[in-house]
Parts: sequence; structure tokens; C-alpha cells
Amino acid sequence: MEKIIEVQHLSKSFGDHEVLRDIDFSVEKGEVVCIIGSSGSGKSTLLRCINLLETPSGGEIIYKGENILDDNHDIYNYRTKLGMVFQQFNLFNNHNVLSNCTVGQMKVLGKSREEAEKTALKYLKVVGMDKYINAKPKQLSGGQKQRVAIARALSMEPDVMLFDEPTSALDPEMVGEVLKVMKELAEAGLTMLVVTHEMGFAREVADRVVFMDKGVIVEEGSPEVIFNSPREDRTREFLKRTLNPIEV
Repeated sequence: MEKIIEVQHLSKSFGDHEVLRDIDFSVEKGEVVCIIGSSGSGKSTLLRCINLLETPSGGEIIYKGENILDDNHDIYNYRTKLGMVFQQFNLFNNHNVLSNCTVGQMKVLGKSREEAEKTALKYLKVVGMDKYINAKPKQLSGGQKQRVAIARALSMEPDVMLFDEPTSALDPEMVGEVLKVMKELAEAGLTMLVVTHEMGFAREVADRVVFMDKGVIVEEGSPEVIFNSPREDRTREFLKRTLNPIEV
């Protein structure tokens, strides 16, 4: 299998606070990797280091055989290969749905408006939002906004999609519609790296699950192994708390 991203000995500190320590893992083409763990375990920071929204303190990020942290690497070009879906949607409120999905293509990829709109419509259809092209974000529900955000990222036709807790800002009844779209993308063979607290999604959709705690990868494996027979006490403890929360 072709490795798209390979992280080696990655570390990240904010001042004296070490958030990530000696992280090693990779994402292969067509693979869905879910990262799980408690709040504050470093999951989102890892994602933000991979797309260079945060600068790692040490280690390497290998993309298609090249360390993108080398001084001479074209970071701008690398970023265009990663689609990012945030917790809070991050849509342009003054643009309508269609424009949200075309502006990046035109500015960053240099596409014509006609070409950009054609691509945007294709992906808006994929996420079920093609009927809302003239709506502004304020007219949409949270679930609809997140589906537009997914279409916007897909419109850049990236090599890998990064999702940072994509359902955490949604009302419970809207979570399902976003997870359904993500499941369909996974089934279509999209390479996905997903930070999530949706254990059902990780169990059902992931090819591999990575459990993080206190800035390190504690263990990783197939959903079957991680959820049914984890090796580490910390993993067992986390899953026990998450899957069987104490009834108050």
C-alpha cells in the first residue's frame, strides 16, 4: 500500500508544556484512520501539526517520500493536498454555499469560475447540499453547515481529508446526517484521518483506530482489536468510561 502521510518522532510543546511526544504513525491511500482519546490527549494538536496550522517542535512529517518540515519544502503546495474539516465549520458567512466551495479553487488552484462551480456542484451533490447553493451559512442548520464544509474541502480534490471532531458542535439530531456522509465517503475509497469521539463511527467505519492519551499513542489496531480486546490498561479504562458512562 502507498503511504500518503508518515509521521516520525513528532513532538509539540507550547512553552514548557509538552502536548505531543514521539508520535509515530502513517496513513495509507484509501485508509480511514480514527484517532480517539480523552479531551486534552493531543488528538487535535496532532491533526493541526499534520496540516501545519501548528508548527511541530521536532520530528518529521513525510508526504509522498519527502519531509515537509525541511526548510526548502513547498508548504503552500502541500497544504492544497490536505482537506480540513473543523469543529466549528469555518464557512465564509458573507458567501453563499456555492461561493464557499469555489473561492478556494479559484484563488489557490487557479481554476476558472466555470470549472470551480462544476467541481463544487459535484461535491455539494455528494453531501446532499446541491439544492442550497444560494443560501448563506446563517440560513443553514449546523448539520447542513458541516456538510457544506465537507463539500468545500472535497472541492479542492485533496489526497487526504482531515476531520477534527466534525460532530462535536452539532445538536444530537444532526450528528447522524454528517456521519452518514462521512461513511459514504469512506466507502467510496477516500483517504480519511478522523479525530472523533463517536465510538460507533470509529468501530464501524475505521480501518484502523489510534488511541492517544497524555500526548502519546498508547496503542493502535483494527477496530475489532481496540474495542474488543485492547492490550493496554489505559485503553480499557478509556473505553469503559466512554462506552459505559456512569448513570447519574
